[in-house]
Amino acid sequence: EVQLQASGGGLVQPGGSLRLSCVASGFTLRNYVMGWFRQAPGTEREFVAGFTWSGSMLYSKDYALGRFTISRDNAKNTLYLQMNDLKPDDTAVYYCAVTTSSTWYANGVNYWGQGTLVTVSS
Repeated sequence: EVQLQASGGGLVQPGGSLRLSCVASGFTLRNYVMGWFRQAPGTEREFVAGFTWSGSMLYSKDYALGRFTISRDNAKNTLYLQMNDLKPDDTAVYYCAVTTSSTWYANGVNYWGQGTLVTVSS
């Protein structure tokens, strides 16, 4: 059974930090690339950050570049998203995802995690 278990969300004040984790199991991870999306209420799910097949990291240039860092621990089959200087607009459910596609887009995702809620508020 394919599982992507995300955790690490919570309530944080503006300017604070969180680290999200996503543990993958039930499939051959090397056949996919992993990444993160997010979805705020009333909006479409949007790409945040992900690895590419070449091993490089891709970020949403609108808001993630410079504040978010994606990383992984292959030995633990775990993907991370370090988020710094969080802003109220970062409030959303964050989803880890895997794809076989060469580009990151929501409809191209093969498997989704269950999501973890991040709330940025004072």
